[in-house]
Amino acid sequence: MVAKIIDGKAVAQHVRQECKRETLALKAQGVTPGLAVIIVGDNPASKVYVANKVRACTEVGLDSTVYAFAADTPDQVVLDKILALNADPLVHGILVQLPLPKHFDVKRVLAAISVDKDVDGFHPVNVGRLSIGLPCYVCATPSGIIELIKRYEIPTAGKNCVVIGRSNIVGKPVASLMMQKGYPGDATVTVCHSRTKNLKEICLQADIIIAALGMPEFLTADMVKEGAAIIDVGTTRVPSTQTKSGFRLSGDVKFDEVAPKCSYITPVPGGVGPMTIVSLLKNTLLAAKGEIY
Repeated sequence: MVAKIIDGKAVAQHVRQECKRETLALKAQGVTPGLAVIIVGDNPASKVYVANKVRACTEVGLDSTVYAFAADTPDQVVLDKILALNADPLVHGILVQLPLPKHFDVKRVLAAISVDKDVDGFHPVNVGRLSIGLPCYVCATPSGIIELIKRYEIPTAGKNCVVIGRSNIVGKPVASLMMQKGYPGDATVTVCHSRTKNLKEICLQADIIIAALGMPEFLTADMVKEGAAIIDVGTTRVPSTQTKSGFRLSGDVKFDEVAPKCSYITPVPGGVGPMTIVSLLKNTLLAAKGEIY
């Protein structure tokens, strides 16, 4: 079997063009979608992520403003900024770049964001609405996964889907999405994690495996049945003598070994990753249109 490689870069570019057209239409109606990004501290990876988000906003015509705070900023200062942004009619979406410094109460900060501006989909109300199938903002990576499945028309109804990983930002929400009524959904979902017994046997029953545990090359060929669809969410930096930087990105799937057995598979990089930012753009547009709340 020759696996069909799911090209996240190509899909993301299509979605960006759709977002650009939608943004132009909103501007013609007098509405300029606006995103506010809060970053605290000097985490190099966070700075790169924020720069990429701003660049994507600029590309499709969204307004974006970054509010940067020093690492030792009191959490109340950031909370006050969030409250001010909640009240600003020109700001449609607010996100706080994680991780935050250790003295911050992350749950309190995320809960302070207005539910109707929570374009990261982390607010407890949005999480709750997702779990019962109500309209909500879905966090970016799970939303991107679902978009890839939809664009590649991967069958999901009645399929056995195994999600490896139970994080609040990927594992749990994508499991919920895969069991929702309708397409993509209607799957029978099993969530596996570090305490799961007989993981290999469970994976061998799966028609779809979504690997989101952050362990390089964890999923090997002997854990995958012929014809399965594999979504690799892993993006771990591992040492490499083949790159100038001295490292490369590794997924949770041993790609070269697993791909020959699959019907579909996402590469790393170039699979799920590019979909994350475009999902944020889509949520910001939804917020600007007031379609969720």
